[in-house]
Amino acid sequence: MAESALIELHYLPCVAYFSMLSRYQEVYIEQQEHYQKRSYRNRAHIAGANGLLRLSIPLNKGKNEQMPIEEVTISYKENWQHQHWESIRSAYRNAPFFDFYAEALAPFYQQKFTYLFEFNKAILETLLKLLQLPTQLHYTQSFQKQTKENIVDFRNQITPKHEAPFNLSSYPQVFTEKHGFLPNLSILDLIFCAGPQAVLLLEKE
Repeated sequence: MAESALIELHYLPCVAYFSMLSRYQEVYIEQQEHYQKRSYRNRAHIAGANGLLRLSIPLNKGKNEQMPIEEVTISYKENWQHQHWESIRSAYRNAPFFDFYAEALAPFYQQKFTYLFEFNKAILETLLKLLQLPTQLHYTQSFQKQTKENIVDFRNQITPKHEAPFNLSSYPQVFTEKHGFLPNLSILDLIFCAGPQAVLLLEKE
């Protein structure tokens, strides 16, 4: 059985993404790809009071689709950081574990990062620490269309349009009574709602 996986970097990755991370001792993050539109690279989904809420990081204009992911820059023409954090706080302030984790995450909505990749990398590494997942992250040094036999390739398999390869059983969410269970939201949803039990739920599936 392969002990390593390869996947691209996402913004506030979804539950399926972390379910995958929990299954492998080592995970390689694709650092040499080109940016792809309509993906989770700069967007995330959370549970808002009115249902599914989409958060999207605005990027500086240019041929992003053909641009190396490390060169894609974040736009601050609008105060998206304030908007995102207020959306997160409004959605989860009554969640059981929001206050427990909010302090570690709030700085990402105050500090300005130039590059999308560096911003997502910093958030991912922080989320792994909060979950206490022992996954070892590595960043690719060259682009390989095909992976070695001992590495499972999950690149572009977790997207807003495709059904996730990993699905987590339902758990109590903040607006379940109003909207029912919303699957595969950002890992923030699971962390704020389940707290220390989050990693156990990920590993249980």
